[in-house]
Amino acid sequence: MTESQSERADEREQEPVVVRDRRKIDPETGELRAQDGAQTDAEEAQEVPADSAAPAQADAAEGTAGEGVTGPDVSELEKQLDERTADLKRVQAEYANYRRRVEREREAMTEGGKAAVVGDLLPLLDDLERADAHGDLTGAFKAVAEKLLATLEKAGLEPFAAVGDEFDPTVHEAVQHDTSPDVDGPTVTTVLRRGYRFGDRVLRAALVGVTDHEPAPQPSGDAEEAIDQPVNGELPVDKADETER
Repeated sequence: MTESQSERADEREQEPVVVRDRRKIDPETGELRAQDGAQTDAEEAQEVPADSAAPAQADAAEGTAGEGVTGPDVSELEKQLDERTADLKRVQAEYANYRRRVEREREAMTEGGKAAVVGDLLPLLDDLERADAHGDLTGAFKAVAEKLLATLEKAGLEPFAAVGDEFDPTVHEAVQHDTSPDVDGPTVTTVLRRGYRFGDRVLRAALVGVTDHEPAPQPSGDAEEAIDQPVNGELPVDKADETER
C-alpha cells in the first residue's frame, strides 16, 4: 500500500459518526417536538458523538417500546386471550364428549357380543328345561346344567314369563286364547316356551297361552210373569177361567 492510500484510509477512519435524530418525542423532556415545514435538513440532523450514539439508540428503543403498548392494544390483546381461552375450552369439551361416546360404543359392542353368544345357547337351555320337566335331569348332568344356568344369569341373562303374569305383547307371543270370569284382564295361563332377556335387550319372546276376562252372564231384561204359589197344595184358579164357566 502506498503512502497516499494509507493517508486516505486514516482520513476515512477519523470521519465523525453522524446520527440523524428524527424522533418526534424529545427523549429528555418527553414532549412532542414541533414539526416546522421550514426546518431544514441541516437543523434536523444533529451531530452526535460516536460514544453517545448507543445511548441515543437505546433511548429511541425505549420510547418506541413505550409507545407500542397503548390502551387499544391492551384491549386487543385481552380480546385475543379470551378468544384463545374459549377455543381451548371448546376443544377440551369436544374431547371429553368424544371420550364418553367412545366409551359408550365400546360398552355397547361388548354387550352385543355377549348377547350374541348367549342367544346361541338358548336352544340348549330349552333342552335342559324339558329334560328337567320329564325327570331326566339328574346326577352330575343336573349339577353341570345348574352351573351353566347360574353362570349365564350372572353374566346378565334373565328368564321371564310365568303363569299369572299380565300379558305384555312386547315380550309375550300369544299362541292360545281363552276367556274366563276368574281373571280381570289378559293373563298368562300357560307357558309353552320361556322367554329370555339380556340386560335391556329381549333375546327371545315367550310363547304363552292367554286367558281374557269374560263377564258373568246377566239375567234377561224381559219381565217374566209371576207364577202364583200353590195354596193348601192346590194351584189357584184363574179368575178369568171362572167367569167363562
